[in-house]
Amino acid sequence: MRDKAVLVTGGAGFLGSHLCARLVRDQHDVLCVDNFYTGTKRNIAGLIDAPNFELMRHDVTFPLYVEVDQIYNLACPASPVHYQFDPVQTTKTSVHGAINMLGLAKRVKARILQASTSEVYGDPTMHPQKEDYWGNVNPIGLRSCYDEGKRCAETLMFDYHRQHALEVKVARIFNTYGPNMHPNDGRVISNFIVQALTGEEITIYGDGTQTRSFCYVDDLIDGLIRLMRSPADFIGPVNLGNPSEYTIRQLAEEVLRLTGSRSKLTFKPLPSDDPMQRCPDIALAKARLDWKPAVPLEDGLTETIAYFRALLRETP
Repeated sequence: MRDKAVLVTGGAGFLGSHLCARLVRDQHDVLCVDNFYTGTKRNIAGLIDAPNFELMRHDVTFPLYVEVDQIYNLACPASPVHYQFDPVQTTKTSVHGAINMLGLAKRVKARILQASTSEVYGDPTMHPQKEDYWGNVNPIGLRSCYDEGKRCAETLMFDYHRQHALEVKVARIFNTYGPNMHPNDGRVISNFIVQALTGEEITIYGDGTQTRSFCYVDDLIDGLIRLMRSPADFIGPVNLGNPSEYTIRQLAEEVLRLTGSRSKLTFKPLPSDDPMQRCPDIALAKARLDWKPAVPLEDGLTETIAYFRALLRETP
């Protein structure tokens, strides 16, 4: 079978850059599309000279005309700091971006994978979250530009499948971490690591008893590729994340231990609509994709800390 031409939107972002690197290693022709709102050229610097890698600056809220076999639609700011900065643009990226990428997929008969999110579950009343749970989302809150934008993008995927017989895949991504995270993205792992390495106080919102599950980026990318390559009749949505659950305070203490930092813990009020629990049920991914995370939290944090140490040394 010939190598596929693969489009990755948001390809210079955290997840996108890792996906591009994996696809390049797998000998696919990779077109990385990014408007560099949150993505950086640093993330893909090691790919620029690869003969099967191409970079295009483009905003997915505008149509794109290229010839590809597969589309991974990852374009959208994914941290509260970034998606709340311009909430209208965040919604447009999720909704108009999905429409434009689906239109492209329909024209060239490409298979498309939508990078959705655990945020579609909102502040869940089911624990852990299964794919048949419809969620508990505030449609008018500060986070709704992202939550509802991603929910609408899922709707569009399924409607294009039903109406146009398009081959679509929907992945619901839970908290993912690893190298290439943005140091100022406001996510808990990057926050804690940067604060620990710079000797600042570790900021915990709430009392630290809220829980999250953390999936190392290599595991997540493997799950996305397995989903893209799965039989056409398996659309999803499918949860991709690590079901091992930690309190935010446990995470902070582990980061302090691994960095050797003497930073103190400080507590601030919990942000609006911040969920108390977020943990995936991955039975469907295990059954249909033969997928489960393999990297323990300590190992993944060690790699991520090493990345941020190097990044902070480079930053003036």
